[in-house]
Amino acid sequence: MPADPLTVAPPVARAPESPLRAEPPRYLISDLCAYLESYLPPDQVREFYRAYLFGAEAHEGQKRKSGEPYIYHPVAVARILAEMRMDYKCLMAALLHDVIEDTDIAKAEVAADFGDDVAELVDGVSKLSQIDFDSRAEAQAASLQKMLLAMTRDIRVILIKLADRLHNMRTLDAMRPEACRRISRETLEIYAPIANRLGINWVRIELEELGFEHHWPWRRRIIHRAVRHTHGERVEMVGAVERALQEALAQEGIPGTVEGRRKHLYGIYRKMRDKHHPFEEVIDVSAFRVVVDRVDTCYRVLGVVHNLYKPVPGRFKDYIAIPKANGYQSLHTVLVGPQGVQIEVQIRTEDMQRMAESGIAAHWLYKSGEEANPAALAADWLQNLLEMQREAGNSVEFLENVKVDLFPGEVYVFTPKGRIITLKRGATVVDFAFAIHSDIGNTCVAARVDHRLVALNTVLRSGQRVEIINAPGAKPNASWLNFVTTGKARAGIRSYLKNLKQREALGLGKRLLNAELSVFDLDLDQLETPRLAAYLDEAKLAGLDALLVDIGLGNRLAALVARRLVGGELEELGSEPRNEAKNHPNRLAIRGTEGMVVSFARCCRPIPGDTIAAQFSPGRGIVVHRSECRNLGSPERKRDRRLAVEWASEPEGEFSTEIRVEIGNRRGALAVVASAIAEQGSNIETVVSCEKEGMTTALEFVILVRSRVHLAQIMRRLRHIPLVERIIRLPR
Repeated sequence: MPADPLTVAPPVARAPESPLRAEPPRYLISDLCAYLESYLPPDQVREFYRAYLFGAEAHEGQKRKSGEPYIYHPVAVARILAEMRMDYKCLMAALLHDVIEDTDIAKAEVAADFGDDVAELVDGVSKLSQIDFDSRAEAQAASLQKMLLAMTRDIRVILIKLADRLHNMRTLDAMRPEACRRISRETLEIYAPIANRLGINWVRIELEELGFEHHWPWRRRIIHRAVRHTHGERVEMVGAVERALQEALAQEGIPGTVEGRRKHLYGIYRKMRDKHHPFEEVIDVSAFRVVVDRVDTCYRVLGVVHNLYKPVPGRFKDYIAIPKANGYQSLHTVLVGPQGVQIEVQIRTEDMQRMAESGIAAHWLYKSGEEANPAALAADWLQNLLEMQREAGNSVEFLENVKVDLFPGEVYVFTPKGRIITLKRGATVVDFAFAIHSDIGNTCVAARVDHRLVALNTVLRSGQRVEIINAPGAKPNASWLNFVTTGKARAGIRSYLKNLKQREALGLGKRLLNAELSVFDLDLDQLETPRLAAYLDEAKLAGLDALLVDIGLGNRLAALVARRLVGGELEELGSEPRNEAKNHPNRLAIRGTEGMVVSFARCCRPIPGDTIAAQFSPGRGIVVHRSECRNLGSPERKRDRRLAVEWASEPEGEFSTEIRVEIGNRRGALAVVASAIAEQGSNIETVVSCEKEGMTTALEFVILVRSRVHLAQIMRRLRHIPLVERIIRLPR
């Protein structure tokens, strides 16, 4: 069993400062314990070492891809967390974070030896390996969903996972190129944004740089070479600006430090890619940071630097008054420096600097209690995660919503009461409504932005005052998904539509099953409970509602289910001829506004007055056709999918149908035809010019009508136009 001494390669230097960084290229486990004694009681350090011995024994004989003993990895992860000055239970969980996943140790055994808190942390980080998934993407999404939900119970889960991913990225060279690209892409899409969302800047930067290096090695190499070529001249200019800023502060008697910031390669690449800027324009902006003692001093420094160099209009941002979503606070301004070079200056206090680097980890590092505490802001984000999880249909959809939400916006808008809402850039009124509350989002119909009435797809800008207008009977529209940008809004809309489809499928399934049971002079209320329970158990369904939804969606045939429920043999539907009129005394009435589980086929576009038939489409429910539609197929061949239907006595709504109008090729002819259609109370959905032969043009219109009678009125009106040569309804 490996014990002390154990040596592990140290990471690249980052903030916050730690004596461990001064160690030689390899260090001992005893050195880590010695460092822990600087902020943990001796009994907790002993517990930590006991966890190390347990993990070392569990991983005995296991090797990493690099050939090193596996225990090197958990110790390195614990070391990263020690630099954040995490508590001893978190450090113990870091040492044991792979024992449930990669060894025979069970969660109960970890809980028995080290307590429930440590066991829950270890389990939260562990992947879902005991479930079979259809694809790698689904397995990855399910594991990430499990981890993120565990994070909502204890934020230390994600800190352990970030440290785990950070060390894996540092040692990624041992993996195959395909695995390197896959892991790097996942890091750039999920883990680096999570680190940013939690405000842990130094972790985000290193994850991004390592992910960039392994995912796009050639792009990184080219940008690195270009940066190196400009290094000499920029060092001289940066030094001159630093001295000028320091002297200006000294003249005003303001104590503070000034330092030039080197741009990170991935940040340069992302700005070039996202904003379509050339390298020369991106690298031409130098960044400087001024750190002072108090908040009021920040604003004094702002005046000093604006007096020293001219500010660029519209490039000032006050993140002190309105912090970012992750708690980041600072003043940002862009100035025109020496030789016309643009200078970005960030002004903040020492506490803000620590928060900017450590984010949520500052809760353990400094026990901060500022208003923009990242811990409180992270709690709000975690609550949003819980809401998205409840509304998501599956783990893949949940992960998609989380990815959308991980890129924090820079749009700050106000509610009528003055509350600040932070949204993603490009967010709309609907995003704002869902950010306040799901019920407000579900029932919004319009909004007032700065007292002006606007549409729901209006894109918001910082500083606007937004008031949502709600109506009790309003509901989300599927078209909203085309313009919303936030994960919470997307999840809320999808959840409502999904539940709406389920409710409609439930009602339709009940109608279909009762129609089939009426053949046996029965209905659902008269079925024997034991027989129904036996069928549900055999079909592995949770209950009667699940059965009815399946029938409504076309996944089960109502006739076959009815036979089984009344005790008939399981035989192929259609093996015996059936008299439709006899077996269906209650045909399904189509009203025209059946919703998401009854749809009208586009191939023939049936309208009230047409003789209709329908067939089941698995997952979609019922699709209604005109009886003569060739896509229905013969009744004998598709008897198991056919359904007898008829129009209700007064069908509701409007129905789309298609007509072909052949007109003389004259200027303004299209306008004359369109005007005539509108006169008859019909809207034109689309019009296509199909062909042009000599003096004749064929136009195909998709129009909305109420019935065959309404369509006949429109066609009669068009025939009275002199230019019209022929009118037919499509398909013929």
